[in-house]
Amino acid sequence: MQSHYDTELKDTVRYLGKVLGETIKNQLGQDWLDRIESIRKDGRSSYQGDADCSDKLKETFKDMSDNELLTVGRAFAQFLNLGNIAEQEYNSALNVDAPLDDLFAHLEKAELEKGNIEKAVSKLNIDLVLTAHPTEVTRRTLIHKHKELARCLQSIHQETLNDSERTRVETRIADLISQAWHTEEIRSVRPTPVDEARWGFSVIENSLWEAVPEFLREMDDRLQADYGVSLPLDAAPVSFSSWMGGDRDGNPNVTSDITRQVLLLARKRAAKLFAMDLDRLQVELSMYDCNDALRAEVGEDANEPYRAILRPLLRRFIKTRDGIGEYLAGGSPDQRDWVTSNEELLDTLLLCYQSLCDCGMQVVADGMLLDTIRRARCFGVHLLRLDIRQDSERHAQVFSEITRYLGLGDYAQWSEADKQAFLLRELNSKRPLFPEKWDASDDVREVLDTCRVIADNSETGFGIYIISMASEASDVMAVQLLLRESGVDWPMPVAPLFETLDDLNNSPDVMRKLLSIDWYRGYVNGQQYVMIGYSDSAKDAGALAAGWAQYESQEALVALAEEFNVRLTLFHGRGGTIGRGGLPAHAAIHSQPPGSLDGGFRVTEQGETIRYKFGMPKLAKRSLGIYASAIIEAMLFPPPAPKQEWRDLISKMAAQGRDNYRATVRKDEDFVPYFRVATPEQELGKLPLGSRPAKRKPTGGIESLRAIPWIFAWAQTRLVLPSWLGVMRAIDKVKSESDEKVVSEMFAEWPFYRSRLSMLDMVFHKADPRISEAYDARLVPDDLKHFGEALRDELKQSISSLLELTKHKEIMEDDLQGRESMEIRAAYLQPLHYLQIELLDRVRKAGDDAQNTALEQAMMVTIAGIAIGMRNTG
Repeated sequence: MQSHYDTELKDTVRYLGKVLGETIKNQLGQDWLDRIESIRKDGRSSYQGDADCSDKLKETFKDMSDNELLTVGRAFAQFLNLGNIAEQEYNSALNVDAPLDDLFAHLEKAELEKGNIEKAVSKLNIDLVLTAHPTEVTRRTLIHKHKELARCLQSIHQETLNDSERTRVETRIADLISQAWHTEEIRSVRPTPVDEARWGFSVIENSLWEAVPEFLREMDDRLQADYGVSLPLDAAPVSFSSWMGGDRDGNPNVTSDITRQVLLLARKRAAKLFAMDLDRLQVELSMYDCNDALRAEVGEDANEPYRAILRPLLRRFIKTRDGIGEYLAGGSPDQRDWVTSNEELLDTLLLCYQSLCDCGMQVVADGMLLDTIRRARCFGVHLLRLDIRQDSERHAQVFSEITRYLGLGDYAQWSEADKQAFLLRELNSKRPLFPEKWDASDDVREVLDTCRVIADNSETGFGIYIISMASEASDVMAVQLLLRESGVDWPMPVAPLFETLDDLNNSPDVMRKLLSIDWYRGYVNGQQYVMIGYSDSAKDAGALAAGWAQYESQEALVALAEEFNVRLTLFHGRGGTIGRGGLPAHAAIHSQPPGSLDGGFRVTEQGETIRYKFGMPKLAKRSLGIYASAIIEAMLFPPPAPKQEWRDLISKMAAQGRDNYRATVRKDEDFVPYFRVATPEQELGKLPLGSRPAKRKPTGGIESLRAIPWIFAWAQTRLVLPSWLGVMRAIDKVKSESDEKVVSEMFAEWPFYRSRLSMLDMVFHKADPRISEAYDARLVPDDLKHFGEALRDELKQSISSLLELTKHKEIMEDDLQGRESMEIRAAYLQPLHYLQIELLDRVRKAGDDAQNTALEQAMMVTIAGIAIGMRNTG
């Protein structure tokens, strides 16, 4: 069966490539199609190791004009796009319920008691936080065409199609591919935070709205059939939050006005979707019989009581939808009939549900009505919960200004003890701290205005307030005081984000200080959120040291929560890539410390990974199944706590890995010059990707470069350096000095250690020293070439070491599907790399003359195309 699907995928890729070829021929002629086909064949042979074909590609591109290079770049970027679409459709055609099948097979084999299953299911709490800031390289208009194309591919693979129907679908496929070819693939301007938010709303509308109730229905059916356990009506095992329009850390484009607008647009989209649901429900629920509670609401004269109670609610949602649109357009609509709370929706739905059950119509209640109830629990009338994120320095700046204004000194210069004393005194004070006529600076005013937006909106529209670069207890208390002073009369959860290596190591001390304060424990009321940063810690200290620091930090925080009797929810700020903490969901969850899932699982879904996991209903349902099954398994079969000898070894490995990494990235004076010329890091800034700047500080150097472009730049050259640098050298060194039995035991029995090696396995499959060498040969001056050679030597040695450790003959031996996936795209990626090398050389020689030309456009197309082919950006 597997080989049939593999063959079908390859056939689909070839078919789509042929249609694209016909499109190119229709516009540019047979000669151009022949040239592109020749480049494709040379690319495939080059990837397979034919040096002559590699040289041929270089010479071919040298002889082309800028406009011709742009055409070639567009063609291969489109090929890769089509390959990804084919693979998404292929994956969605697999058994979407496979994760649940595996879970229930495991549960049956373990012969667990019903009570254990019921307890684990009741604790299931998956909060997926959608973020757009990493880099979504594909324009929304093209994403729409790609979704249509995926639907067509689903249709064309149905064996029941007759010839006429097949011709019609094939014509539509050709139409969509032609539309995409004749559409500019690179935005002319960066997306705004509002654009990003709308994109997130569309993922919910087009995929998750259908997938969530389907997934919950499937899980509920399996639980009932196997264990007699049902998901209660008030269960919300899956929910969604967002950073789009709320994450202002280093992004001056996210203002209080933007946040206010995004909140309204989310309510508008939710009103639209619930209006559609209610309209279908009032059509279907035509029955007369109802219970006394419903009859009391609608009156004795209502012949169709369900319709009688649903229609007024439907009208209110329509008024909400249209009224918000009018308000955003500058009008002044009557807001009295707008739906403002989830209770207004759920009270009516649950009244109908109970009535149907009481009157012998549970089969009706458990149909479309139950789906709408579950959507209301998951999404609510605000669609998703908006997180607010800001840097701790911005909050401290507020208090520096106010203390100077009040003649109390400069808050920024105070000791941590003095800061805490001041904040605690003000938190307990009954008078306001900020004077009405205080002339605050623009930056301070913006922080205060954001807090007032929170105060002006419903508690249920927000998730948590995250503090970047939190390092002290005062960083958390400062936000709580700002919220109170701004009129927020409910305890908004405030989460410190520990992201550097030092911050992770100090996080237990910070949280102990906070939880030791009586006022603070009263504020959190038994629920504490802590965010663990993956991107910056890896950029700071390398992948291995960061991974172990994250593990130890979580372990200590879990113990601390137990000590203070607080429910701890750990929020994992993972990226899509390995270098930013990315791991397949199942492996990531099973490598967590024991007990770390008891307070729920909250994780960021970043950038393009949202599309790959949730872009289509079947994919979304499968992804939700992977998360749920992994979490339930981890709760019922927790991973072992590491033995002391394992800890000792991994601590040595992490310390050695950190030193190896920093010796190259921080201490070697040739590193920064090499990085600047060997990768397209500087050219990335010209690509209009996310709304957020590439650097936290525009004038900063490599230390201020965000983790996202840092990863992106190395992925372009296939060195993918941040994910592996120094790791295997450290493991090899510690192994050679240690008991072989203990090292083998770690690999066999400890999911955390095994997952580190699994991550490297995936990374090494994406790495290609030959491509990196080709960049160096053309772009790196002779006096720096030794640096790249040394890095590639370490990469090759690291691959050999990993294979020896895992006793594998080749990379990704245990993941044939993943290996095949990369192989399919590799032949199309190869020409893009050589094309980018040619373009980088031309762009750098042209300097400012390259701006806004075909040359710069071609450069951006190759950056986007390689990102698409690698299936990740940052």
